[in-house]
Amino acid sequence: MSTELLLPSPAGLTARRQGDRLLLTGEGGEPPFSLEGTLQCGQCFGWWQDGEGWWQGVVGNTFCRAREEGDAVVFTGLRPGEEGAILSYFDWEQDYRAARELLCRNPVLRRAVAFAPGIRLLRQDPWEALCSFILSQNNNIPRIQKIVRALTALLGQPLTHPDAPRTVLHTFPTAERLARCTLEELAPIRAGFRAKYILDAARQVATGRLDLEAVAALPLEEARAALCQIRGVGPKVADCALLYGLGRWEVVPMDVWMKRAMAQLFPKGFPRYLRGYEGLAQQFLFHYCRLCPGALKSRAAGRAAGETAPV
Repeated sequence: MSTELLLPSPAGLTARRQGDRLLLTGEGGEPPFSLEGTLQCGQCFGWWQDGEGWWQGVVGNTFCRAREEGDAVVFTGLRPGEEGAILSYFDWEQDYRAARELLCRNPVLRRAVAFAPGIRLLRQDPWEALCSFILSQNNNIPRIQKIVRALTALLGQPLTHPDAPRTVLHTFPTAERLARCTLEELAPIRAGFRAKYILDAARQVATGRLDLEAVAALPLEEARAALCQIRGVGPKVADCALLYGLGRWEVVPMDVWMKRAMAQLFPKGFPRYLRGYEGLAQQFLFHYCRLCPGALKSRAAGRAAGETAPV
């Protein structure tokens, strides 16, 4: 079977196409990134793991099936040309080793990076990220995943995979497709009050009133303001769309976990030398504080010490 070397990556990583497989390899016997850490750290909601350890999700119009094998992340069943979208989605050209070294100059972030060193910031479709984070409001991750899956099943195009013929996934619906819906037609996804918000977002994007590519290039405050004029979108959802969909690494979305983390660990904000990397620092810190026991003082302990509990 012939092997084709694809786009090189910084830090000694390689991407190779071998038949219908894409192999992304790292250094020192370790994979180049963690699928679980990257896909389960709260930045996306359309992936799940089957009983054999394969992660399954949709990137654009591609049904992706991937798992870690030794020093590689392996994708199978790819058609010619589909590897490009996957490499872009997993931010293959970014030098994460250099970024981690920068973060690790701070002792708190060093612990956060050590807890889950394989996290990457995904380069998601801007519309999908915006819509998904509107659905995330006042919600927990399992329920967000359920709503997103219901939305794609209702309005997306079905996709199958040669290695999982009994599984059907769906593309994320375009803004144009969603804009044609009524609230009644969205009732099956059980999004509640969020349904009217995603309809407003879809109609603004579909008509061109909101140009997400143009928003990506605006100064930060203007970009945030452009997103916040969508019905139901506040600073937190806008910042999630900016970071995860529009690649604005200087943005730090502030949910309850991050408010607690910043108040306790970085009351004066991130160090200045992290300028341009604050969003990545946030992702490591969010994952660490949410899952590592003892990373933060308990709310009760914080209040006993005179600390203000986050809203």
